[in-house]
Order: sequence, then structure tokens, then C-alpha cells
Amino acid sequence: MRRNAAANRERILAAAEAVFGEHGAVGSTEDVARRAGVGIATVFRHFPTKAALVEAALVRHFELLNEQASRLAASPDPGSAFRDLLRTMIEAGATKLTLASQMPGGQFPPSVRQSADRLRATVEDLLARAARSGAIRRDVTAEEVYLLIRGLAQACATEATTPQTLVRAINIVIAGLSTQSQEQNPDQAN
Repeated sequence: MRRNAAANRERILAAAEAVFGEHGAVGSTEDVARRAGVGIATVFRHFPTKAALVEAALVRHFELLNEQASRLAASPDPGSAFRDLLRTMIEAGATKLTLASQMPGGQFPPSVRQSADRLRATVEDLLARAARSGAIRRDVTAEEVYLLIRGLAQACATEATTPQTLVRAINIVIAGLSTQSQEQNPDQAN
């Protein structure tokens, strides 16, 4: 792919994530083209249907998160890295849920599933490292972490939430996952 075409594709995908993340199914490919600063024909040259565009935007969403998670996993402080990733995933979760809601039949196509699975593997690795370091409770599972992420993301996607409230909610979740909360409430560890 030519450099200009690759740059256009990236701008289109970033615009699609923003437009469909903000407006859901009522977002249009015309809105995406406008936000990306390209013509509608350029959008359709890269993505022949709106569904293909949403699918590619979801793949990009998971790939960017996985790139960030991989960079964080290399950090010498796995506890801090895990907390940073958790914040990012919660903050981006409402957009992901809005994009995902546009998938036919509510199912991820193989390309999206593969990207999501790669991210999950990286999250699981970082969670294990954070637990081994003593920063995160050892009894916390990836399923529980993903449930917490989805819960806060769903709340943000369906109800107006101030940035301050979201930051506080994220901090409460992080505090609950930390080993310090387990030490303060040993009866609630199970």
C-alpha cells in the first residue's frame, strides 16, 4: 500500500472509531469522511461497506490497545503498568461497546475475535506479572477484570458520566484489586 493510501486508511479508521463511538449506528460514512478529511470515494475504496469499516475500526481498536499493553508489559513495575492499562481499557470501553453493538448478530467476525484474543492474552500476562509482584491480589482473574471493565464501560456508554466520576470509579476498582485492600479486608478475599 502506498504511503499516502496507508495514511488515508489510518485517518479513516481513527475517524470511524470516533464517529461510530460517539454516534453509534446513526453515524454515517459521510461523517467519517468529513472527520478524516477525505472524500467519500476514498472511504469506500478502502472499505466497501459500513460494516467493513466498523469491523476494521474494531480491529484497530484492539490492536492499539494490545500495542499499549505490550509496551506496558515491558515495564519494570508491573503493578503500575497493569493499573495504567486498566484505566485505558475502561476509558476506551464505551467506544468499543458502541462499535461492537453494530456487529451483525452481535458476534465478532474472526478478524475482530483474533485481535481481541491477542489483547486478552497480553492482559492476562500483565495481570499475572502484577500479581506475582505483589501489586495486585493473586486471586483476581482476567474474567473478573474484564467484567469490571465492561461494567464501567457499559455505564459510561449508556449514561452521561463526568470525567471526575469516571476517574474516581476507576480508582475504586484499582483499590479493590490491590493487595492492600485484601490486607485491610481479609474476610472478603474469597
